[in-house]
Amino acid sequence: MTGKNTILVTGATGNVGRQVVSQLTATACKVRALTRNPAAAGLPDDVEVRQGDLADTTALEAALEGVDAVFLMWPFHDAEPAATVVDAIERHTPRVVFLSSGAVQDGLAPEQQPHPVGRSHGHVEHLIRQSGLAWSHLRPSTFAANTLWWADQIQTGDVVQGAYGAVPMALLHEADIAAVAVRALTRDGHDHAVHHLTGPEVLTQVEQVRTIGEMLGRPLRWQELSREQARRRLLADDSFPDPFVDPLLDGYADMLAAPPPSITSTVETVTGTPARTYRQWVSDHAADFERHRADRGTNPAVTQG
Repeated sequence: MTGKNTILVTGATGNVGRQVVSQLTATACKVRALTRNPAAAGLPDDVEVRQGDLADTTALEAALEGVDAVFLMWPFHDAEPAATVVDAIERHTPRVVFLSSGAVQDGLAPEQQPHPVGRSHGHVEHLIRQSGLAWSHLRPSTFAANTLWWADQIQTGDVVQGAYGAVPMALLHEADIAAVAVRALTRDGHDHAVHHLTGPEVLTQVEQVRTIGEMLGRPLRWQELSREQARRRLLADDSFPDPFVDPLLDGYADMLAAPPPSITSTVETVTGTPARTYRQWVSDHAADFERHRADRGTNPAVTQG
């Protein structure tokens, strides 16, 4: 690809999308961002911001005009609009980099994927593969940013309550996901590539809470809840989407029963830099925890890539 290409970033104000935009601005590419609220986007001045989302076909078609590649983030809990979205992208641009999910398992058809997130993202992957697009799929492990769900509890005490504290995760910094995406969007050698991305270490939820406490200089600890107690807590949390509660807890149960996640070297292989640790992520986001404490003292609105 040439440095003069125009790249459209969907989900541009989310955790990953914002990082993709930021890192693309350091290249010679022109960056176009699709977001529901351009006035509140807070993106760099040299980014062309378009209003809309993937559910708005007219806005999507307009944003795709003259685009050479697309970073596609899937914001839906199912794959119902996927055919329309993929068709629109194929009509306007030759290449897409899709932020899929680590829940997608190789060798299984979309309908055979055991987890709802794997089924929806697997279906989108399938449609992209069947299209005439050049493509790369990113399958990230658990986002480190998910631990911002605990920010409200950390504001009000030294105990974080939740279920499945022993679940092991290879937490992944959103900057590392974006770094791989930017390479796939701007450099050759990523056609038909499925990039399995993980952080560099495996930590249980108990260990994650302990790490946050160490970085904030506070004695945080985990308090185990039953699944039903955790379910009620999440359903009462206005910042957490209700349809995701049961899939999340089901996923944790499955992860606890499965072998620990394997660590990949993909981030370093693609970018030349090792994946950031969870401790680094907490350091980068310590102000977010403290800002919630000082400014709101209520549940944080966590946006995923």
